[in-house]
This record gives sequence, C-alpha cells and structure tokens, in this order.
Amino acid sequence: MTRSKDVIIIGAGIAGSSCAIELARQGYRTLLLDRQQFPRHKTCGEFMSPETREMLEHLGIHLLEQQKTPSSMDHARITMPDGGEIEAPLPGFAYGISRYELDQQLHQQAHAAGAEILTKVNITSIQQLEDHRYEVEVKQGNERICYQAKAVIGAYGSKKLRGSNSAEGLRDETIYVGVKSHYRGIDIPARVELYFCDGGYVGISPIENDTVNVAALLTLDSVQGSGKSVPEILQAAAKTNSSLAARLTEGETVQGTQVSVAPLQLSNVPEPWSDYPHIGDAMMVIPPLCGDGMSIALRSSILCSRWTDAYLKDEIDYTEWQSEYTLEAKREFAPLLRRARTIQNLAFAKTNRFYPTLVRLFPGLASYVVKATRLSEMK
Repeated sequence: MTRSKDVIIIGAGIAGSSCAIELARQGYRTLLLDRQQFPRHKTCGEFMSPETREMLEHLGIHLLEQQKTPSSMDHARITMPDGGEIEAPLPGFAYGISRYELDQQLHQQAHAAGAEILTKVNITSIQQLEDHRYEVEVKQGNERICYQAKAVIGAYGSKKLRGSNSAEGLRDETIYVGVKSHYRGIDIPARVELYFCDGGYVGISPIENDTVNVAALLTLDSVQGSGKSVPEILQAAAKTNSSLAARLTEGETVQGTQVSVAPLQLSNVPEPWSDYPHIGDAMMVIPPLCGDGMSIALRSSILCSRWTDAYLKDEIDYTEWQSEYTLEAKREFAPLLRRARTIQNLAFAKTNRFYPTLVRLFPGLASYVVKATRLSEMK
C-alpha cells in the first residue's frame, strides 16, 4: 500500500524541521523523516548569530521566552598557537543553545503545525516517476512503507544519501573530523572563543545551564593516533595551543554529550539541487570559522519552502522550481562561501602569527572580517 503526501523532507535537523514548519503551516501534508532518534546531541558549534535569532522568531521560536534560556555573547576572541590574541565585537548579540534543546523546540513547532515526524527510519530508495512525482521507500523496524509525494527535499546534513554523491570538485579534498562535548566548570564571559591548533581549530562558547560547548574541526591526519574518544581528541589538539589546554583543565566533560562525525569535506560551491532541492549542510558545508551553519540551514530552508510552496500550488512547474531555487540559493550563498573560504585559507597561512599585530595596527580589520561572514537580514 502506498501512502500519499504533498512533501517529504529527509533529515529532521535544523534545516529539515524549519522547512517542515513553513510548509505544514501552509496546509501541506508534510512528512519529516530521520534515521536518528530525537532529541540527541549533535556535532555543532551551537552558536547562533543575530540573524539566526531573527529567523527562529520568524518560525515562532522566541529563545528568550523559553524555560531554558540561552547564553548571550557580544564579542569573539581568537587565540593563536603562539598565544597571540585577536578580539572583535559581534554585530549584535549572539546566543548559545544546545542542539539537544533547539531540535526539541523545532520538532514541537513542526508537530503543532501539522507535520508528521518519523524518526529511527531507514530510507531504502528514492525514485522519481515519469510525472516528476517521487516515490520514497522507508523501513521502520520490521515495517516497510512506501510514500508518494509531489516534492522531496534533502536536509540530511553533510553525509550524502546513496546515489546522490557530490560531483568531483564540488567539495574540498581535505578530510576533516568534527567532534563536540559539553563541559561544566569553565567560567567563560559573554563571548565565543576560538583556538587555532595543528590541523584545525577548537571553539568554546556558553550555552544553557551554566554549560559550555567545546566543538572542533580537525583534519583527519591530525587526529590519527590521538585516541578514539572525543575528550582524547580535544586534549591532543590542545597540546599545540597552551591557552586551549589551560582552558580545558578548568572544567570537566558532561557525560553523554560527546559526539563525532567523519568524514567531513568543506564545500567549494553550493549544491542546491540533485534530483530534488538541498538545504542546510546537504547544500553547503561552510568552515565553522566563517559565519554559523545554523543561519545557513535556516535561511536555505525558508528560501526552499517558498519555491516549494509555489510549485505545490502549481504556480510554477517542475523546471522552474529547480531553476528558480537553484538561482536564488547560489545568489544568496555563493558569495558568502567565497569569502569564507578566503578567510579559512588566510587563517591557516604560515603568516597567521602576525595577524594580532595587524589587528592592533588596523583596529577595524577584525570587525570587517566578522561582518564579512554574516548573512544579510531577511527581506
């Protein structure tokens, strides 16, 4: 038996959940699928820029009104391996909240909007039929279910589904590992801290409940031989930055919050479409040093939901759905990604030890770089 939906969204993280909220509120029969169980901890910087808060409020989520209020940040500090520091104000208040908490709030909104959410399901196949409709087969426990929908949206993060791998040249050749753990006992002011180390960087930022999130992006080569657990990997990275090592000794890990993901490859260009639209990390994996992935996930889901709404209403045909979303996504995100990759390359140049001196000579430089990695306000 085949079940009918208007739209199926694959991946129930930030991008998928927010897209489901938008489309379900329009009255569409919306199905949100994920192979993981929620709530869960996820490898993420858990840093939300001012534009992230703006888009969450657009979705009806007001963070400061929640029972667990996020921490706030108004500046950033970057610490080089030799101890040199750069400080820069953030353009407005940023906030820190765990993905464990944020994903719950998004799912509550999606459910309230009328979306159906299925977790712990495996997608066995996605086929596009002759009339451009999609047939999605899933397995949940011992049950196999077949769905048909006019639209499918990919929000499954940086790991591509079978049959939709990135073409050559779309992703950076360098393989990264992402790790994350919450810590208690680290007394951090209202700022996000970034520590450069061999093979990558480690970010520390406050979240809710007097807890900090410690997240790292490190090359696969740099973590090999440093141990298998997340704390061991973080401690190994800290050996090349004494300030980071001292910071980590102030606190202790929160049991059950350790997560890792590999392999990760940063995007060279956005990938808005394969056989269906992509949003979030499925569309583009940006260097965490440059901007925040949460804002990109939210913005891409809002853009995609608008074009999907027009397609579902038959205001545009399938070809226009593909071309118009692809055009707007590239226009919105390609310039940001180019700036981000440039900053990423400069950050790891051999001359990076001179950057704190440059910032002292040109005080506005750090603020300019921070603003260059931000999305514009929503129109």
